Amino acid sequence: MRRRAHRRKKGAVYNAVVLSPAAARARILAALTDVAPLAAERVPLAAALGRALAEDLVAESDVPGFDAARMDGYALRATDAPRAGARLPVAFEVYAGRPAPGPLPSGSCCRIFTGAPLPAGADAVEMQEEVRRSGRAGATFRRAAERGRFVRRAGSDVAAGAVALRAGAIVDAGVVGLAAGLGRSEVAVRRRPRVAILPTGDEIVPAGHPIGPGQISESNGPALVAAVREAGGDPILLPIARDAPEALSRALESARGVDALVTIGGVSVGTRDLVRAALAEAGARLDFWKVAMRPGKPFTFGRWDRTAVFGLPGNPASALVTFELFARPALRALGGLPGTGRVVVEARLSAAQEKPAELTVFLRARVRRGRGGLVVEPLRTQLSGHLTSVAGHDALAVLPAGRSRLPRGAEVETVLLQPPPEP
Repeated sequence: MRRRAHRRKKGAVYNAVVLSPAAARARILAALTDVAPLAAERVPLAAALGRALAEDLVAESDVPGFDAARMDGYALRATDAPRAGARLPVAFEVYAGRPAPGPLPSGSCCRIFTGAPLPAGADAVEMQEEVRRSGRAGATFRRAAERGRFVRRAGSDVAAGAVALRAGAIVDAGVVGLAAGLGRSEVAVRRRPRVAILPTGDEIVPAGHPIGPGQISESNGPALVAAVREAGGDPILLPIARDAPEALSRALESARGVDALVTIGGVSVGTRDLVRAALAEAGARLDFWKVAMRPGKPFTFGRWDRTAVFGLPGNPASALVTFELFARPALRALGGLPGTGRVVVEARLSAAQEKPAELTVFLRARVRRGRGGLVVEPLRTQLSGHLTSVAGHDALAVLPAGRSRLPRGAEVETVLLQPPPEP
């Protein structure tokens, strides 16, 4: 198909070509290479969870900083117990968190506890189960000592000056522990993208407000707030903008300067679908506005200065599916996080499916384990306007373009939105 462009005010370009979902996602990510990832900021460890490191974690000193016992037992020189049955006097005791009272006298041992520093001269630890205490002053070793046994050497975890973890790693509980163990109380991470969410439409009212004739409670905004948080962004839910150019213009002005703008509704071809025109009037450059998929064909993407713009359809399923496929990986890229954060598997359809051959269809579904592998069960309703079609599913089954019917048992690519079911 020859590409055509429809030009609007202030340089906005609409490409009339209908992209495949894969091409649309690739195009979005390519368009963000000059702004992703976002700048770094230093935050306390407690605020770093789930974010991308923006610096290498380098050890300023050895970790651990001293030779320590790995077991409760007795520290000694290995040469003082070269064979089973050696008996040594117990010189003193060493506890974790305290220095040894002094060097270990030659020909003796000391009682030592896990994590305690080895006294100077000691080079081995024997676990207490292999030692028989003879009164208060003596210890008999049941086997020959071995140099380095049960000793955690200084720097054996991370040596001074070594890189413990490279920039780009995702901060999880283990990384928090590692950073704390290196003596860090804060780390540099990529800034979370600030994401403005703009619901539009005369027919919607905020949840909890009285509903008039022909009106519905606005559900997409709260749902997308949750989706943005899950994708690693900081959401800003804007007031509902009515279907009027002036109202849309004021709403867009309030969103200026964010990292990403997610609009809901008003991007199709109806006479009241005014969002694309309002974006163009504000100076946004829109790259494309149709994707060959269901749900979510009328999806818009573009740039407004340094702001990524995602124009989502208004139906609940269309909004959440297009966010999942296009906005989620973009927000993760802005935050320095890799990929989509989703696991993709092959699963068998529980029932035959029919679809338009030219579209890729994304079925909201549940996944279960069956004989021979995973089985994907589409939700009973796939109507994009039904709220029940976006709740209670844990996967998206991908029915590829080029086929109009898939039989029961056909294997399809399936995006897991939750961990896979237990075997």
